[in-house]
Amino acid sequence: MSAPLERQQKPTETLAEAVIRFCGDSGDGMQVVGGQLTNTSAAFGNDVSTFPDFPAEIRAPAGTLAGVSGFQLHFSSADIYTPGDMVDTLVVMNPAALKTNIGDLKRGGILILNENEFDTSNLKKAGYANNPLTDPELLSKFDVHIVPMTRLAEDSVAGLGLTVKEAARCKNFFALGLIYWLYERDCAITEAWIKDKFGKKPKYVEANTRALRGGFNYGDSTEAFPKHYIVPKAKLPAGKYRSITGNEATAWGLVAGAKRCGKELYFSGYPITPASDILHKLSELKRFGVRTFQAEDEIAAMASVCGAAFAGEIAATASSGPGIVLKGEAINLGVMTELPMVIVDVQRGGPSTGLPTKTEQADLLLAMYGRNSDSPIPIVAAATPGDCFYMVQEAIRLAVTFMTPVFFLSDGYLANGAEPWRIPKFSELPPIEVKHPKPTADGVLNGYADADGKYLPYKRDAKLARPWAAPGTPGFEHRVGGIEKRDGTGNIDYAPDNHQHMVDTRARKIANIADSIPEQDVFGDSRGKLLVLSWGGTYGAVRAAVEQARHNGRNVSHAHLRYLNPFPKNLGKILGQYEKVLIPELNTGQLSLLIRGKFLIDAQPMNKVQGKPLLVRELLERFDSML
Repeated sequence: MSAPLERQQKPTETLAEAVIRFCGDSGDGMQVVGGQLTNTSAAFGNDVSTFPDFPAEIRAPAGTLAGVSGFQLHFSSADIYTPGDMVDTLVVMNPAALKTNIGDLKRGGILILNENEFDTSNLKKAGYANNPLTDPELLSKFDVHIVPMTRLAEDSVAGLGLTVKEAARCKNFFALGLIYWLYERDCAITEAWIKDKFGKKPKYVEANTRALRGGFNYGDSTEAFPKHYIVPKAKLPAGKYRSITGNEATAWGLVAGAKRCGKELYFSGYPITPASDILHKLSELKRFGVRTFQAEDEIAAMASVCGAAFAGEIAATASSGPGIVLKGEAINLGVMTELPMVIVDVQRGGPSTGLPTKTEQADLLLAMYGRNSDSPIPIVAAATPGDCFYMVQEAIRLAVTFMTPVFFLSDGYLANGAEPWRIPKFSELPPIEVKHPKPTADGVLNGYADADGKYLPYKRDAKLARPWAAPGTPGFEHRVGGIEKRDGTGNIDYAPDNHQHMVDTRARKIANIADSIPEQDVFGDSRGKLLVLSWGGTYGAVRAAVEQARHNGRNVSHAHLRYLNPFPKNLGKILGQYEKVLIPELNTGQLSLLIRGKFLIDAQPMNKVQGKPLLVRELLERFDSML
């Protein structure tokens, strides 16, 4: 590895936090450098929160507004909950990126522009009549630095035998090196990553390393940047940490949950944005006994999960809204057969194909009611990327304990966002009890049989869960299917009274789960003027806004739901302790509909469906208007 970079004695200003955004064309590698800045900042010891923003098109025409890709990182010396509202430093690689992102840069913020891409063709594609680099209004609002990044990157890699196109591709690492200098980040972690990533092509290793160091040296040597900044380490609880995305945490959580059951994981899926990375990650984990199956379509994926659950496996699938709709019939087969399985829904903007790369929370009612007839299913949801690890395990626990399919709701914001995650020891995760009935030595079925000694596959325990007999167990031979069953025997039964009984029993079993989940907690006062009730990926923005409002003397409290069906059994009591209840959601009011219907309170919705997360300032404005 090259010798450490030496710094000139330029002044350094200490900041509590910083928000950086890289933006450019989808081929400019903004996600790559954003991820590297995240890993470096996490390794340094900062608390981090990220927001990758992908274009919806697989490859929109270069230089167009539709093709802009962005990556935002908030790193701090204290606890943070969001990737930040306004940007402190915006790195812009072309005119389209400037036009679509400049509105988020705070006044006086640092604006770094790649001068070489502001040519006539790119300006026209972005809809600029005049070159914004000469716009006095732009130059007066921000701390503007016009840098010929493409040319300087090409100069950095001169002599390596790269084509002009290959040399130009290194400009993202030049930009990253400049940011590393500006915010006192170490290049070593990224240099090691480059060596590992491009190890089979030494000239690419050398080129990207040179470009990275070229950007760093440019910041150090140019007079355009008179100072740089340092964001000290955060005081995180002791432990071993890594940066983790929600999809990665979900994948690891599924594996850990299966191991807690003493079993291996079967996962079947079909590629769909933004859930595909779960399948990708699990396919790499065969060493932990994980079996993955990429089915020919969503229907086949879900049907195979039903088969694996019948076979006694920890079975799971993952999709997004359009795929969940296709899975509906086979999910209902799981409801009727009362088999344990986990359905992960990484929500995205809709309807139809909608906004496949943008976040939304609009599948709550789909998970609750999106199947024919009365087919209740437990629903849990994560609050942060790291929380996906724990809540998907909770989905497994509920599935095997109550013998039912369980929905785990994530969303695009959680799936692609990242945060520091303390890696737990497996000994910290208690076992999940799984019972497969077995005969005694003399062949008796241990209380699972009728008077004639015949197995009763729908004989229920105190939780109303039926037994989970593994195929091939002597004496426990049985078959199940989608036609209504008689309780106990599992035989087909069309009788009106039996159907009433089975519908009621399935509903009561799910409702009973409220006795096996934690009671709802509240951040802030146990009673007062305003309670903000949130769920899913809105947690970070809501918690940050409530903390700020309380710091300003406002009587605001916060309750965040991880259990959405059934609700925690003390939720109704909590809601009654406040004069007003506000429910912020990235949909048109789905949780507020459920809360108003169940608890008959005048909960006020706050809805946003722009494919973007809630902002702290939006929430604070709403708090003020309600108080």
